[in-house]
Amino acid sequence: MSTAEKKRISFFEKYLTLWVALCIVIGTLIGRFLPAVPEFLSTLEYARVSIPVAVLIWLMIYPMMLKIDFTSIVKATKKPKGLTVTTVTNWLIKPFTMYLIAFFFLKILFRPLISDNLATEYIAGAVLLGAAPCTAMVFVWSYLSDGDPAYTVVQVAVNDLIILAAFTPIVAFLLGVSNIQVPYDTLLLSVLLFVVVPLAGGYISRRLITAHRGLDYFENVFLKKFDNTTIGGLLLTLIILFSFQGEIILNNPLHIVLIAVPLVVQTFLIFGIAYGWAKLWKLPHSIAAPGAMIGASNFFELSVAVAVSLFGLQSGAALATVVGVLVEVPVMLALVRIAVSTRSAFPAQA
Repeated sequence: MSTAEKKRISFFEKYLTLWVALCIVIGTLIGRFLPAVPEFLSTLEYARVSIPVAVLIWLMIYPMMLKIDFTSIVKATKKPKGLTVTTVTNWLIKPFTMYLIAFFFLKILFRPLISDNLATEYIAGAVLLGAAPCTAMVFVWSYLSDGDPAYTVVQVAVNDLIILAAFTPIVAFLLGVSNIQVPYDTLLLSVLLFVVVPLAGGYISRRLITAHRGLDYFENVFLKKFDNTTIGGLLLTLIILFSFQGEIILNNPLHIVLIAVPLVVQTFLIFGIAYGWAKLWKLPHSIAAPGAMIGASNFFELSVAVAVSLFGLQSGAALATVVGVLVEVPVMLALVRIAVSTRSAFPAQA
């Protein structure tokens, strides 16, 4: 049995959906009944980025960076089709389908249940999610779907550069607002912590350990020490995130469901577009799967920060971005299962 096959049927990851649900419940209850915990954690932040969450995300990503043969990053840039699928889907399709889907559900279909002003705020939050494709958690989805880690790094790096230039004008256009102030310190610090630091750490670790102990020790001993670090970091991150939002979630059960509907529809739609396009172009599964995941998932750290800074902590826009966090992991785990179960439809190698 291959390493990939063993990984997908291990006990810890076989019931990952259950562990995720438990962590969401635990985090929500902590936020509701032990508010001193999130209050303390909220003091540990810089430029609206939670330092504890940043450390846990680093722990999730670092083991995957260790597996990258960094010479393959240069080779990845010579395969432009995967980058084209990711870039076009993320920036020419996703923000606009998010707006249209959110408008249809929140302004038309759910109109009897939501006031017009509140629906507008919810749409604003959905737009913030749609204009910020994932930069950090996609490494987890790539890992679980056996994506090419080197190519995923390139896809994420290109995505980060585009966010710097495109996020503000796209959001301003879709919301009809010209004076949006994006917290660039949050954006830059997130890119630094979630991509640059673990990438550099993986590179340095790989070079030093293989130089002193050899490649065999590195691959068969050192890497195995991190077998459950990625998933453990994910679960602890969920507990912290939902401890921050416990009160909001418990006070808005119906609206959370109504907001979640267009977000889930959008996620499956974008995944289907990118994954289907990759299939038509006959891209290997290791590139197609993470490429589709980047567009399907969201840079929720940035979305929440911008929603709070623009509309306030108690706003409908902020609540919509929180719902984005709520549905992100369960839905992405479902897409990972779809990607893994359909790998035979794609070429095995480039």
